[in-house]
Amino acid sequence: MRVKLWGTRGSVPSPGPETIRYGGNTSCVGITLSDGSLLALDAGTGIRNLGISLPPELTRLHILLTHLHLDHIQGLVFFAPAFRAQTEIVIWGPASPEASLRDRIARYISAPLSPVEVRELPCDVSFRHTPETEWEIGPARIRAASVAHRGPTLGYRIDDGESSLAYIPDHEPALGADIDALEEDWISGFALARDASLLIHDGQYADDEYPDHIGWGHSSLSHALSFARRSGAERTVLFHHDPLHSDERLDRLGVEARKHWVELGGKAEAVELGSEGSTYELPVRVPATAKAT
Repeated sequence: MRVKLWGTRGSVPSPGPETIRYGGNTSCVGITLSDGSLLALDAGTGIRNLGISLPPELTRLHILLTHLHLDHIQGLVFFAPAFRAQTEIVIWGPASPEASLRDRIARYISAPLSPVEVRELPCDVSFRHTPETEWEIGPARIRAASVAHRGPTLGYRIDDGESSLAYIPDHEPALGADIDALEEDWISGFALARDASLLIHDGQYADDEYPDHIGWGHSSLSHALSFARRSGAERTVLFHHDPLHSDERLDRLGVEARKHWVELGGKAEAVELGSEGSTYELPVRVPATAKAT
């Protein structure tokens, strides 16, 4: 399984000279499975570049949406394969009693926000609510579960052979609780991340910023690392960077994250901040990381 980060920013795109290295596009991760088939995790503005990179002969792909906040779907209408008649796209996402997944996405892909309507897309597109049980896409086993964030929000786990990826980009597991004191069953997203080869996890706020954003649905640096330690992930990529965080600010947060991880008993190289264009070949094998005590 090959993983590539196409968009690592949260909330709103933040292009400019101060965000070149980590990137300004919003959430999107491309997954190439062991049989060569493709999955996209979220469809923020990063999916535009993913679509441009795909060969025209690719005719089928799946897009797994964690939730429908704008920074996770705003790239759909700029996704090149969606405008090819020969392409079949399956879009998965959380169910809601309010409306179907198609109807909720159509609120964005419609006037006055979009020049095209969902029904006008030339591709063969279908919308599916994620099952409550594990399902398969090609050689991969996919599992989704609700996680702590505003609105219906999912995290995903993808297992392909010996490789496992946990993707939880918008997550506030410490909301009102001490992660280290909680039983595993009470930690949001824990089962998805348990012993994952790679964990891509929300790390939007520095510790000194989090008190002003409690309940916004995102993690502080130390909470994200505590979650990673408890879950036993082999490698952790902090993701969904705040749009106000420049490259220099993220560099400093990266140093802080690695230092904190070592204090938790892990190896510094097992934690990093996600940057656009980074790729990971799974399974990841790194020196033993901090495990739950």
